[in-house]
Amino acid sequence: MQIGLIGLPQSGKKTLLRLLTQVDAQRLAPTTGGVPGICPVRDPRIDRLAGMYKPKKTTPATIQYLLMPDVTKESAKNQELFKALLLIDVLGLVVRAFPDDAVFHIEGSVDPLRDIDMLLAELILNDLLFVEKRLERIAKESARRSGVDRDTEQALLTRLQAHLNENRPLRTLPLEEEAEKILSSAALLTRKPLLLILNVGEEAVKDRRLLEQVAQRHKEQRIHLVQVSAKIEEELSQIDDPKERAAFLGELGISEPAIDGLTRVSYESLGLISYFTVGADEVRAWTVRKGSSAAKAGGVIHSDIERGFIRAELIKYPDLMALGSEQAVSSAGKAYLKGKEYIVEDGDILNFRFNV
Repeated sequence: MQIGLIGLPQSGKKTLLRLLTQVDAQRLAPTTGGVPGICPVRDPRIDRLAGMYKPKKTTPATIQYLLMPDVTKESAKNQELFKALLLIDVLGLVVRAFPDDAVFHIEGSVDPLRDIDMLLAELILNDLLFVEKRLERIAKESARRSGVDRDTEQALLTRLQAHLNENRPLRTLPLEEEAEKILSSAALLTRKPLLLILNVGEEAVKDRRLLEQVAQRHKEQRIHLVQVSAKIEEELSQIDDPKERAAFLGELGISEPAIDGLTRVSYESLGLISYFTVGADEVRAWTVRKGSSAAKAGGVIHSDIERGFIRAELIKYPDLMALGSEQAVSSAGKAYLKGKEYIVEDGDILNFRFNV
């Protein structure tokens, strides 16, 4: 599961990749396929569980980011980029919102609302061109011979075209199961989840007016939205002493680095949740798709668990934190046994019983 970081030149994509993954993209030229980096999800729950169990090993969930080439004014380069983005699970759109006279802007001025509109329009245009070309091909094929499947696809594409012409991304268009199957391999970008990252200046760390303005302006777009100051995050990353970091955060009036929140929003945008296994040997966050059954979740650990699933022993994270121990949770009647069809929830603490 990958998030592709895209945006205009000098928007802060390389800095964000380095802060998230420690990959120094300044020394690397982004290829069409992207510069990869792995990032742990900064989830305070796993830290609290590790503090409780004091395990030999703590393993957080991870995300893969890909630094993609810049979106430019050159249509041919953008088309190559958009082809590469078809392999990405989530589009991570980085938008510059920081003033700095020493850093040029491709449009000559800093205007995040303009840039967001422009980038979203490019994605919609890409999909519209695909739909129109496909409709033209179907029309030519229909002139030679008709077919029910062709008629069904033509009707669906006409719906997509009308939706896109209203400047609305396809992820906001409800589709039936049959339509989803028809479009499963279609080269459409606006069906993908969109994570919008506002890279603000240090003076705007606590100012949420732009964030709220963007959220209101694009509330119909079904986007995930987060605000980060890459400059502040870079300063924070250079402070090793926990007390100094806490003091710096206190001076800024924030409780945690914004980059930590970005990892969690990124995880959510991928449609993922975490459940935990705990013990003296290891506290670990396991990644599953939202809506996964207990049997499927067990299969993430090992296929034998899914195949020979008997039951899942469940503790809710808030109950464990409130009561302080597994024994106390059990005594309070809040330890549960669940069958294979139980839908796992984010933060569940699970122990699987199975037999193969």
